[in-house]
Amino acid sequence: MRLSTSMIYQQNLKSITNSYATWQSTGLQLAAGRLVNAPSDDPIAASQAVRLNQSQAVGEQYATARSSANSSLSTETTTLDQVTDTIQSIQTLLVQAGDGTLSDTDRQSLATSLQSYKDTLLDLANSKDGNGNYMFAGYKTDTAPFAEDADGNVTYVGGSTAISQKVDSSRTMQIGDTGSKVFMSLTAGSTAEPDGSDSVANVFDSIDLALDALNTPQDDADDTTAAAYTASLDKATRGMSNSLDNVLAVQSSVGSKLNELDTLDSIGTDRTTINTARISDVLGADTDDTIKIISDYSQQQVALQAAYSSFTAMQGMSLFAMS
Repeated sequence: MRLSTSMIYQQNLKSITNSYATWQSTGLQLAAGRLVNAPSDDPIAASQAVRLNQSQAVGEQYATARSSANSSLSTETTTLDQVTDTIQSIQTLLVQAGDGTLSDTDRQSLATSLQSYKDTLLDLANSKDGNGNYMFAGYKTDTAPFAEDADGNVTYVGGSTAISQKVDSSRTMQIGDTGSKVFMSLTAGSTAEPDGSDSVANVFDSIDLALDALNTPQDDADDTTAAAYTASLDKATRGMSNSLDNVLAVQSSVGSKLNELDTLDSIGTDRTTINTARISDVLGADTDDTIKIISDYSQQQVALQAAYSSFTAMQGMSLFAMS
């Protein structure tokens, strides 16, 4: 077959172009540290890498969700610690109020302190989180969950459903508690009233019972008034004890969720490590692959230089000088 000058020129140019493309592709592999950088390099491996990267992205989203949940629950547990301290202080005050040697002036002083504790407890019940949302309002985060009327009665006006968040592919977690559950509920096994009447579930109602008793004059009181005072204090004491048990139960639940989030984070970290290793394997980025890429790069560079030299030499021959 007779070859024209033009055909020889095109063949040599094509050889250089192909050699350069191959060398450039290997150079990209070397720079990226992996064999597969485009679907055309290995369609199957590229498809697997896409799925693994999607899994990684989802894992990162769940990790962010867990971080948010951890922040919410940590804030709640800090507030519940303060609630517990306040209730215990009230219990101590009620014990003092039962001292039969107190005067009305002494009881008024205790009433003032108790009112202060009630105000503190109401402030805690209407606490906001770091984002300015009411912590115990459920999904009604923009409204204070507890309202106090002119007579001092406190009612819950927040949402009825606690906020939940998906923290892993198969786990949706409640990341807060409604105020009704924390401040107006009873746990199983709560102390019953001796007369069989309903136990006081609303912690603020228990405080109000004690306030009413302390604000009722007892100096020179008759037996009926004195008995009513003692009965009110006793009922308030039982109510505060039940409320403390309930808050502690909620606190325990929050602690369990925080522990679970730590476990899920650990699992998520392990999953990320495994997926990263799998992506590395699929795309070819281990030490052996890197050595091979370097070797190929060097060989292809030599081949390209040889092609350049051959092309340059052939350009100087008479065949290329012919028209």
